[in-house]
Amino acid sequence: MLTLADDLDALTRFGRALADPIRCRILLALREAHAYPSDLADALGVSRTRLSNQLACLRDCGLVVAVPEGRRTRYELADERLGHALDDLRTAVAAVETDRTCPDAADKGCC
Repeated sequence: MLTLADDLDALTRFGRALADPIRCRILLALREAHAYPSDLADALGVSRTRLSNQLACLRDCGLVVAVPEGRRTRYELADERLGHALDDLRTAVAAVETDRTCPDAADKGCC
């Protein structure tokens, strides 16, 4: 049975992952299908180095896994429920208030 501390840890890891737009885009891309880093970098329009750093963060958070395939490594969500959670979160937030934007944390000290 999960404790409150376990719940907080899980939500904190998920929140940390969603705090960066590139990590969000990676998660959304992997929700559709597994992918290779070079393909993800091209699709997202980011350098391979930057993508690699973001994938490492997502791996450290336990949200994605690296699967060796010969000389290549493909990435996928660690659990298919994460894709459902992303969809649920996206639609729930959009349904609440569509005319709101989150102020930049540096400007307002929130989020």
